[in-house]
Amino acid sequence: MSRACFHCGLPAIDEFSIEIKGENHAFCCMGCQAVTLAIMAGGLSDFYSYRDKLNVQAKPVGSSYLAYDLDEVQEEFVSLLEDGSSEALISIPDISCAACAWLIENHIINLDGVKKISVNATNYRCRIIWDKSRTKLSDIFIALAKIGYTATPYLESQDGAMRKAQSRTALIRLGVAGIGMMQVGMFAIALHAGSIQGIEDSWQQFFRWFSLLVATPVVFFSAAPFFKSAYNNLKLFHLNMDVPVSLAIGLAYVASIWATLHNTGDVYFDSISMFTFFLLLGRFLEMKVRHSSAFSTEKISRLLPLSVTRVNKQNREEVPLKALNIGDTVEVLAGEVIPCDGRIIEGHGVVDESMLTGEFLPQSKKIGDFVFAGATNHETPFLLEATAVSHKTQLASVEQLVERAMMDKPHIVASADRLASRFILFILITAFGVATYWYFNAPDKALWIVLSLLVATCPCALSLATPAALTAGTLRLRKIGLLVSSGQLVEKLANVSHIVFDKTGTLTEGDFSIAKVLLQSDKSEAEVLEIISALEANSRHPIAAAFQKTALPYVASNVEIITGGGVAGEVDGIYYRFGKKSFACPNKTLDYPSDGMWQLLACGDEVVAWVLLVDKPREYIQELLNFLNSKKIKTLLLSGDRKANVDLFAKTYNIEAVGQVSPEEKLATIKNMQKDNARVLMVGDGINDVPVLSGASMSIAMGDATRLAQTHADAVLMNGNLRTIVTAMELATRIRFKIKQNLTWALIYNVSILPLAAVGWVPPYAAAIGMSLSSLLVVLNAVRLGADNSSDGNSGKIKK
Repeated sequence: MSRACFHCGLPAIDEFSIEIKGENHAFCCMGCQAVTLAIMAGGLSDFYSYRDKLNVQAKPVGSSYLAYDLDEVQEEFVSLLEDGSSEALISIPDISCAACAWLIENHIINLDGVKKISVNATNYRCRIIWDKSRTKLSDIFIALAKIGYTATPYLESQDGAMRKAQSRTALIRLGVAGIGMMQVGMFAIALHAGSIQGIEDSWQQFFRWFSLLVATPVVFFSAAPFFKSAYNNLKLFHLNMDVPVSLAIGLAYVASIWATLHNTGDVYFDSISMFTFFLLLGRFLEMKVRHSSAFSTEKISRLLPLSVTRVNKQNREEVPLKALNIGDTVEVLAGEVIPCDGRIIEGHGVVDESMLTGEFLPQSKKIGDFVFAGATNHETPFLLEATAVSHKTQLASVEQLVERAMMDKPHIVASADRLASRFILFILITAFGVATYWYFNAPDKALWIVLSLLVATCPCALSLATPAALTAGTLRLRKIGLLVSSGQLVEKLANVSHIVFDKTGTLTEGDFSIAKVLLQSDKSEAEVLEIISALEANSRHPIAAAFQKTALPYVASNVEIITGGGVAGEVDGIYYRFGKKSFACPNKTLDYPSDGMWQLLACGDEVVAWVLLVDKPREYIQELLNFLNSKKIKTLLLSGDRKANVDLFAKTYNIEAVGQVSPEEKLATIKNMQKDNARVLMVGDGINDVPVLSGASMSIAMGDATRLAQTHADAVLMNGNLRTIVTAMELATRIRFKIKQNLTWALIYNVSILPLAAVGWVPPYAAAIGMSLSSLLVVLNAVRLGADNSSDGNSGKIKK
């Protein structure tokens, strides 16, 4: 008799065999043998003990994966992180259980250059962060293939199809359980009536056997997700909510089969079908609520048009959106969604950017203004020059940060998971004690009382209480204009003790204009501005924007940008420095011409010109500061601007301030505050404040399209509206209140139902209804966070 392949189960060939843990195992082919050897060499032999079914036959690893190393291919599913690492989201359809996820993570993390990997066994998705310079993507795919898994880039279109399939399967399971409940229920009535009025043994046996026949698909099909989830978690020595549920259904089913075979005792086929139906109904409703807009992370890039109007030498042609390139001229008609980021070069319009910024008032746009993909043109047509397309747009950056935030597990969620796991252990111990008591005092009641206890006290609501509120709250923050990129922020924002602000670009607009030029050499004002424009041409600092509107007759070379100082480089063969006086002309003692933001252009030790820049304060500064004062939150302004300017600003708005501080000094100040257990929120412009944003307890950056993907902040204030910070802090407090509400309800329910079920006052079907309703209640309570229109970035007020 031929042996089966140890890896896939197909007929084995003896020449392909190896020894594993002292036993000789054969394989069907060299591919399966190579996969097993790779797994064993990685020290992951426990995989074969944990797996719950055989693997598919391993295929030879060819060169097809090499195409994934091409930049053109990676553009669709690989993104570049701020530290230079690459991040890819891939699909692995061969994943069949939690053991597969364990195997993949432990195998791939050992590859050189792989920094982080996380596998979701439920949606077959894998997120990998790695260093391209040390490992090729094809090497990762080949490593997966060597242990028997086929990897492909994750396609966005799979989301909707997966949801539909999930809903369809859940509905079928619910339907089978419902039909089974009704059919078994009819025979249960006959059996109960017969036990009172008398029934012939032959009819009693017939009803029992028919009930067994109907209940079996309910147990093995409808209730299958409970058993599979419980089994996978028990294998990894973890207790989840499906463990007591599966134990209850399994015990009742086995006991009922025993009673049917021996024609003695009670059967519980009706109870099994009934609480399986109600459990599935509760989860189905909960799933539909989660798929609703309140919890939806559906990518808004799907709203972009499939085709665009490209203008080329007065000719207009319809081309696919994917054919659009940087530099193309695009026509956007009234009512159309803008397909790419770009600069208006002809015409004007009124643009609704609420999808990106949370600002619901349409914004007027004219020639030279930038518009972004996903916004809607309300009025007149205009032409724009594409500056970013596809995954490089601001819209794509927003979606990437949202996805990362949704995958980040805050500490409070992990704590709730641990609490639920311990509560399940307590339930199982209690159930054993209750079973022992009733077995010796009323054996006929013991089983159904234990079943009710296991189902009624299942802490589903306890586990859902925190993540449901955090998810709804995070998405609500996105709608009002605060893009959360770290799941920890929502948890921390309600506990802020100190807020540190940058001035330029944070409490001011960061939209500088040139107020005055004082010439100190023989160069004209036009020449001075042209030289500075050449130096600042590629800078993203707000000051640079004031000069980038000037014509560029020169091209600067060897340009060096000094954080907190200025910019230096060669223009027309001459080396210039432009910025603060201490940077531009360090060897001379100079006085500023007057108060204000003066910048100096110098050539060696020669002063070329002084330039005065003006910047408007943002709206609602005083409202924000008044709110923080009312909450006893301490505020501090740290700015690199000259002390006289900072002191004047601080006096105007009555805020403590320190001027002329470097980014290093800002970071040191915050670290000293944190030594005294201060919970510091840093609000900066994301340019010179990257170290401080990273070092603070939490941080918000005033970002725009070019800074967004590079920010180290926990959130980005997309609309620049300071009242949004007020709203966000109040919303964070409200989220915390909702979490406490949900946890309180869940604990009260579980603590109250436990003694009632233990004394036999809760029948099995009522236990299932109670547990389902408790879960649904906390989810619906969380939905109110996302649906409450009283919370918005314009009012800065939300209901308590």
